[in-house]
Parts: sequence; structure tokens; C-alpha cells
Amino acid sequence: MTDYQVHTFNNGIRLLYKHAASSITHTCFLINAGARDEPAQQEGLAHFIEHLLFKQTERRNTNQILNRLELVGADLNAYTTKEYTCIHASLLKQHLERTLDLFEDLIFHSTFPEEELDKERSVILDEIASYQDQPEEAIQDDFEGILFKGHTLGNNILGTEQSVQQLSRENIRQFMADTYNTHEMVFAIIGDYDFGKLIKLTEKYLGNIQPNTAVKQRQQPTKPAGQFIKTAKPISQLHCMLGGLAYPSSHPYKSGLLLVNNLLGGLGMSSRLNLEIREKYGIAYTIESGYTPLTDTGMFSVYFGTDVEKADKALRLVHKELKKLRDNKLGALQLHQAKQKFIGQIALAEENRLSLIISMAKSLIDFNCIDTLQQVFDKINAVTAEEVLEISNQIFDERQLSTLIFEPKE
Repeated sequence: MTDYQVHTFNNGIRLLYKHAASSITHTCFLINAGARDEPAQQEGLAHFIEHLLFKQTERRNTNQILNRLELVGADLNAYTTKEYTCIHASLLKQHLERTLDLFEDLIFHSTFPEEELDKERSVILDEIASYQDQPEEAIQDDFEGILFKGHTLGNNILGTEQSVQQLSRENIRQFMADTYNTHEMVFAIIGDYDFGKLIKLTEKYLGNIQPNTAVKQRQQPTKPAGQFIKTAKPISQLHCMLGGLAYPSSHPYKSGLLLVNNLLGGLGMSSRLNLEIREKYGIAYTIESGYTPLTDTGMFSVYFGTDVEKADKALRLVHKELKKLRDNKLGALQLHQAKQKFIGQIALAEENRLSLIISMAKSLIDFNCIDTLQQVFDKINAVTAEEVLEISNQIFDERQLSTLIFEPKE
């Protein structure tokens, strides 16, 4: 029994609805087009477009766009990832049509005037410069560049100074024609509505959009050999990231790796890395691990920041924890506790209903279906100690792990 409803319009755009008894509505328009789809020498194009969608349309100028929802107290924003572009809003229930009208205008009627391209280009160059002042952010981008070297997944979502300077209106038009496939667009709503009325309302704004059936050719990245790279930066603390490629979102071991990642360095203060390195030795203020599944690959990583003189010990302790997972099968109690903790965190995360509806929209695009909360729990509970051991040996193999260190310049 699903807890959501889907309607597909003739042009391929899908309406996704999940009921929630609330006066607050969260909605998103998700497009399956991101940084990995950019042509060579056009790095940052998907993100550039996301910014420019808010600048001018055939019916609205920038102020009218920004005021359309803010005047009724709604929150409007957007972001770009390696695989998606997402516009989202949170609003009072009665302002849904106002929001849908704006979404349709932004995505299908933006005009991209040259003067706005120049202004937004300057804004993004400042954004790139500000990221360089945040080593904990910059190291993530540089690390992905190592893991996905020679592949568009390794490109910085913001692009480079050189690539952003060269992006043109024609680049924008061509990218949208090539990647904004209406069959890979989802307008998703979580709120308190009648689904039949929602279909009629959405049909009014999205039903007459011309279909675009462009097919993207996404290349799967190759697996790199492990590397160890140190780079001197004008910083006071050492930053380290290590990891490697991992399972794609469709892999049968995805749930198992999500569980292992949470046990190792996920949310909360009781993760193995936090207890061993921060609490026991007081070495790193921040230490965490992450697993990002993508459609045809994935990435696992561990990040920490620490003083230079403590870095070698911190790195040894991280490898020690990875080795424990490779060498020792979890006991029944350890596995049960890991599952209970992870399931509880997922249940609490459901309270963030904006994140929930965006996640559901992604699942609909990627798999054409959405797991219920119980199905997610069932997959986690089905993970065995033997699977955890096999996952750990596949993903944490030291020969395949790369390490990137930002160390302070002397």
C-alpha cells in the first residue's frame, strides 16, 4: 500500500502528492539534469542556469519573481547537484496556485537577458572565491575531483573561474534543450489537498508544456587506484578526507552501506569514529563519514579536521576503525543497536517534510516508485552481519582508498 499518489501528464511531467494534515505545504520541482551533464569547457552551467531562473521571465522581472512568494510569507529557494536541479518552496496551504504559477514561469519562460548573465556571473565568481576560504568545503570538491578524475562527476558544481567567464546564453539554451526532458521532471507536493483538484490545478499550468524527449548519455566513471595527496594551503588547521567509490543507488547493498556508514561516522555523538577519535583522544573537533549513492556509482568518505601534530595519529585511528569492520563480524547486539539507531534517525528525519518530498521526487525519477517508511525499515532490518563484513571489505579496501590532505603552509 503506497502512501503517495502520482499523475502523469501527456507531456511526461509527473505530479507527485503525499497527504499531510497541515496548513503548511512543501513543494518542489525536480529536474533530472545536473553538473554531470555539462559539456566540456562548460563546467558550472547547470548551477548558472539555476541562478538565472530567478532573474527574468517573459512576464516578470527579478523583483516580481522574488516578491511573488515572499509577500505571502513563503520561502523560495533552489539548488543544483551532480545529477539534479531543484526549485522548492514552503508556504501556507492557500498559496499553492501562486507557487505553481511561479514555478512554471521560471522553468519554462525564463529569458536569460545578457545583463543578468553578467551580474550573476560576478555573483558566482564571488561564490567560488568564498568556497576557497572554507577548506572543509573545498576539500570535498577537490576529493571528488580525485575520485572522478577525467569524468564530469569530478567537476565542481560551481565550475571554475575560467569556465564561468565563458558561459553564454546559447550554452544555456542548448543545455536545457538537451537535458530538461519533461519525462524526467516531477512536481511534488506534501500538504492537505484533494488529489483530483490538484490534478486539475497542475494541468492548468503544466499540462500544455511542450514535451521534450531528449535522452541524456551519461557515462559511468571508471574505478581509480588509491592515491595519497598533500596540498599546502593558507590555513591554520589540517583537513583530511579519505575514501573511494561505492555502490550506486540501485545496488542491493545500498541499505547495508548506509547502515555501516551511520555506525561508523554518521549522525550523533555515538558513532565509532566520534567515540574513538574525538571523545577518547580529544583529537578532532569534527569527524564524520558519508556515503552518497548516485545513479551509476557512489562515493564513501571520511572527513576530519585537526591540529597538524595530531593528524598522523588521527589518520591511523581512522584506518584502525575501518580495519575492525573489515576483520570482525558485528555481534547480534551490535547489529541490532546499529539498526535501531539508524531507523530512529530516519523516522525523525521524516519530520523535515521538505526534505522528505524532495527525496520522494528523486526516487520517482530514479526508480519510478517510492519505498514506504516501513519498506525502508524492512530493508535495514534485513541487513545481516555477513553482509556488513562483505560490504566493509569491498568498500574499505585500503588499496582502493584515496587520501587528500590540506595542510597549513609553513
